[in-house]
Amino acid sequence: MSDNNSSNENCLGWAARDSSGHLSPFKFSRRSLNNDDVSLDITHCGVCYADVAWTRNKIGNTNYPVVPGHEIAGIVREVGSSVERFKVGDRVAVGTYIDSCRDCEYCNDNLEVYCSKGAIFTFDGIDKDGTITKGGYSSYIVVHERYCFKIPENYPSHLAAPLLCAGITVYSPMIRHKMNQPGKSLGVIGLGGLGHMAVKFGKAFGLNVTVFSTSLSKKDEALNLLGADQFVVSSDQQQMNATMKSLDFLINTSSGDISFDQYLLMLKISGVLVLVGFPSEVKFNPGILSGGMKTVTGSVVGGTKETQEMLDFCAANEIYPEIEIVPIQYSNEALERMINKDVKYRFVIDIENSLK
Repeated sequence: MSDNNSSNENCLGWAARDSSGHLSPFKFSRRSLNNDDVSLDITHCGVCYADVAWTRNKIGNTNYPVVPGHEIAGIVREVGSSVERFKVGDRVAVGTYIDSCRDCEYCNDNLEVYCSKGAIFTFDGIDKDGTITKGGYSSYIVVHERYCFKIPENYPSHLAAPLLCAGITVYSPMIRHKMNQPGKSLGVIGLGGLGHMAVKFGKAFGLNVTVFSTSLSKKDEALNLLGADQFVVSSDQQQMNATMKSLDFLINTSSGDISFDQYLLMLKISGVLVLVGFPSEVKFNPGILSGGMKTVTGSVVGGTKETQEMLDFCAANEIYPEIEIVPIQYSNEALERMINKDVKYRFVIDIENSLK
């Protein structure tokens, strides 16, 4: 790679070099700006559990050194000659993928994350030139304009960042399964980065929202800060039994193992359970499913059209994630605290003021 292009100067990031996952400063080069690319100075980056999974090689195929981060907000510093949607100075967001084939049925349907050839992930993915992608724990990034999103004028960048994974991961299946019908009832399993956004979207859609959590300590915030209507301690069988057949929708944001039979029994006839977390296994009695005309489905983040719609919806409805801003030097502690569920409810790294 040459360094003769202003977009290709050394980029400063924080990377893990091995499966300890320990992050420390790392210099590397970004690719040159193509005609249809946007280069943005990163101002903020959300901290996602994927950052733990990949830096610590939980999936088993991490390419080190790895620069994590796929909840990115920044300011455009340069655009390619054919870019039409963005100009220098615009505030732009980038999510979990930075490219796809742009030609399959899914890309043509604005479902690029499900690209038949595989979307190219924002970090630790194989880019089209064969290099390994590096994420948002860095000073800047170069992305094809299709995979960049306008941050609405009245929406703060530090709050926009978590929407690019935590937000869209719950918004996308909620829209797809018509969970935006006022008066219907939604159950949210788990109250972390994803779960708290599911509660906020549920309330914005006019749903009656019940939070299921193993932790009684979250009750006050669930009801009073996030606006949930009910809170159920999932280990309390009496509370769980009282919720039977009361929900139109359930969204499971937890990656812990749960009793799927018990939760499926909470759904009304033709109810829908969406998995966005990754439990180690999914087992249920098919009779509960068939006898109640129920659906179990899964989802990852949304396509480009839906992601922009979500950002605009959050701005129009004043939906903001609950965050804790930290400097890049705190990233290792932030990942540890996230593993220990010690965050309310999303860390956001202040890249522009701490990565020097």
